[in-house]
Amino acid sequence: VLSGCGVYDGTEIHEASAVLVHLSRGGAEVQMYAPDVPQMHVIDHSKGQPAEAESRNVLVESARIARGKITSLAKLTTADHDAVIFPGGFGAAKNLSTFAVDGKDCKVNREVERVLKDFHKAGKPIGLCCISPVLAAKVLSGAEVTVGHEEEEGGKWPYAGTAGAIKELGAKHCVKEVTISFPAHVDTKNKVVTTPAFMCETALHHIFDGIGAMVKNVLKLTGK
Repeated sequence: VLSGCGVYDGTEIHEASAVLVHLSRGGAEVQMYAPDVPQMHVIDHSKGQPAEAESRNVLVESARIARGKITSLAKLTTADHDAVIFPGGFGAAKNLSTFAVDGKDCKVNREVERVLKDFHKAGKPIGLCCISPVLAAKVLSGAEVTVGHEEEEGGKWPYAGTAGAIKELGAKHCVKEVTISFPAHVDTKNKVVTTPAFMCETALHHIFDGIGAMVKNVLKLTGK
């Protein structure tokens, strides 16, 4: 499930690509979805500033990553799929929810909430990385997730404050590394698998490997 195209106002492209590579390597058949809604705002990524006069659609922008093969999230059903994965990027906190603005008081897009609850109820695994675990923390009461560390540690974990918000949402936060040794947390009860990814300032290959561990565990939980 994508949330646009670009780290500051949509899906983090490297994370989406890593998810797709690892799913391909795992032999999974993939269908991509995104909500057909306007973005919260548009960021000029060369400046890191809002482009005031622009507006974009989440589904249309997500189609860039999907190479055009994308479907409205309203059509995603558990009957057609064994698992669901949400890459990160600020789009998860801006377009799939209002977490970027409202924190623990955020609202989640109704289709995103429906999908998370439906897969959870069906006992089918849910994978999330980077900032997107906040979606599960909000929607799935008592879920265990990770966004990495709970202290910034000199800038290595610049978004460490997210862990506190996750606890306020009623979820359990589990401290995890981004590296391959301890890269993902598996909540076996709720079948929720999370990994920090770009919540950590580290080399790209560590993020790629951590996402691989998340994908591997999601596929394992499908039992196929």
